[in-house]
Amino acid sequence: MALLPRSARDFGSAQYWERFFQQRGLRAFEWYGGYLELCAVLHKYVRPRDKVLVVGCGNSELSEQMYDVGYQDIVNVDISEVVINQMRERNAHRRPKMSYLRMDMLQMDFQDAQFQVVLDKGTLDAILVDEEEATLERVDRMFAEISRVLQVGGRYLCISLAQAHVVKKAVGYFSQEAWMVRVHQVSGSEDGAAKQQFVLPVFVYVMTKFKKIPGSVLQILEICTEEQDKPVRVESAEQLVEVVKERQLYALLRSQLNKNPSASHVSLDLCDADAGKPRYTLHVVDSPSVKASRNNHFAIFIIPQGRETEWLFGTEAGRKQLAASAGFRRLITVALHRGQHYEGMEGIQAELSGKVMELAPPGLPSQQQVPFLSVGGDIGVRTIQHQDTSAMSGEYLIEDVKGDNMCYFRRLIFLSNRNVVQSEARLLSSAAPRGQKKRKKDKKKQGSGSTEAPPTSAFQAIDRSYLCCEHHKAMVAGLALLRNPELLPGAQLLVLVIGLGGGSLPLFIHDYFCQSRVEAVEIDPSMLEVATRWFGFSQGDRIKVHISDGLDYVAELAATAAPARYDAVMFDVDSKDPTLGMNCPPPAFVETPFLQKVRTILAPEGVFVLNLVCRDSLLKDSVLAALKEVFPLLYARRIEGEVNEILFCQPHPEGKLAAPELLETARTLERMLRRPGQAWDSSYVLSDMLKAVEIV
Repeated sequence: MALLPRSARDFGSAQYWERFFQQRGLRAFEWYGGYLELCAVLHKYVRPRDKVLVVGCGNSELSEQMYDVGYQDIVNVDISEVVINQMRERNAHRRPKMSYLRMDMLQMDFQDAQFQVVLDKGTLDAILVDEEEATLERVDRMFAEISRVLQVGGRYLCISLAQAHVVKKAVGYFSQEAWMVRVHQVSGSEDGAAKQQFVLPVFVYVMTKFKKIPGSVLQILEICTEEQDKPVRVESAEQLVEVVKERQLYALLRSQLNKNPSASHVSLDLCDADAGKPRYTLHVVDSPSVKASRNNHFAIFIIPQGRETEWLFGTEAGRKQLAASAGFRRLITVALHRGQHYEGMEGIQAELSGKVMELAPPGLPSQQQVPFLSVGGDIGVRTIQHQDTSAMSGEYLIEDVKGDNMCYFRRLIFLSNRNVVQSEARLLSSAAPRGQKKRKKDKKKQGSGSTEAPPTSAFQAIDRSYLCCEHHKAMVAGLALLRNPELLPGAQLLVLVIGLGGGSLPLFIHDYFCQSRVEAVEIDPSMLEVATRWFGFSQGDRIKVHISDGLDYVAELAATAAPARYDAVMFDVDSKDPTLGMNCPPPAFVETPFLQKVRTILAPEGVFVLNLVCRDSLLKDSVLAALKEVFPLLYARRIEGEVNEILFCQPHPEGKLAAPELLETARTLERMLRRPGQAWDSSYVLSDMLKAVEIV
């Protein structure tokens, strides 16, 4: 402990280093690794014939090791006379051509342009300990001296831990001087002790001196990561700092996983090196309760394309269940991103093997085979059918994906919230994307992200009898709260749905309640086009769409002298503001004055059904309080595995049904809806939707 300075500023003090080397003696002190870790980068930029200046050499063995492999024209300088004398004595006979000089690198005695290479191993980090004016002035003097003694075309190699303020200063200074700046990440040491000493990765800044051209503002900034030797150009010093920061965070994550295998949820994105876009999302799941055996330490699970939003794969609780059932102590789930091309399971395995092994649990036996798992052994199928931009909703896309049991589904995705399925419909077998039958014979192409389109009349192949969304099933089941269920299917119900999406909810009510009249309100005209072209929606005598803001539409209805009285009003409208703790509906839809307007247009025995998606518990409490103020009778149905909660609101408390009565009503309604000749999804049981209903 006595070797450590009292403050970081002492690193720039000659007196500190004199005391340091007196106490340490002849034992080498290596900042940021030794020659073996650094040689790959050094050999790229230092030629054996180069005249090399090492600034702040200390008693590091790096110069000695370089000398021994052929770099013999090396001059070492340090501010500490103690260490210079030690190093002279140590190398006088074995390395006679190498010199050690006591010198302040802020004011060196060398001639201009005397060296081809200046090598700095941790010295800049030791001086640039803060961003105070005096410190920055010292660093400017250091850089000016390095620039002075380097020839044009020479290289300043600075080995550093790359703290943000250090990168910013070094890159900013030399890029302004028209030098080319390239940052290398040094490959990690295989030595366990070295890994424990340095959690953060080591970087080498390679600054190449060019002759400054007056008026030129060209900056050349590049980075070479550990995985990719080819340099990648970046646009600014800020972007370079951000890339370095990402590498440091990844190193910290690896260290965290090694030290605490049962740590809380850990995830990261792996990006396409060329485009910089996310290609894989990895979630690390530890199951310490799983009994260890020889072959259950570690596995990788590839989530089939299009299934990453399912509860088992898309939630922390689901992934924990998946890991436990798979029986591995550490499971990494891998989600595949849209817009990327994948060469089947074998291609993904080859691409990921090196990276995922960096996340392996500590103590994994050497040569251990790590299995790659999936559902059905393939990577699924995702076909993007259409992509466009809406003025209201931003970028969106329509995709077809293969789900469980070989069923295909069509989805609407807003790219502003790409992990949420906005609307979904099941495709009939004739609508499976063309070419899929051939894929059984051509496994290499399997799941590659083909953009082949299904038949032109794709909307005719939508299975209108199937409600994909659990919250839609619950909303329809809420109609059991209305009058005699035996009369409902043929009753002239008047239903208002705010929020169209793909149109499956209003379309299902239209089809199964054969005398109903359904009005849907949608603020975004692009969504009506999407629903019509891609989800089989069509308007008719009993189903109409109004392009309007739902707030305005309801307010205008309520303001009329004799407002229409709807048997059911349904809100299924998302919020466009991601900063709120409530995704559905927007807050204005659940404010008391507006809810009063909803009650005005609701029939006395009608039901108001609301899809609530709210993660903020205080905000949710305020929403429930506002609803109860206007609607005395309030039922809640939570959707298992989802944030969604369906609220059924009625204006009169005397209409309350006991649980057995409510379930029997739902069963009766379902029997009436299952008419001869009318398709019905056998998995959809209305009474199941109401089993877990609670009175709020």
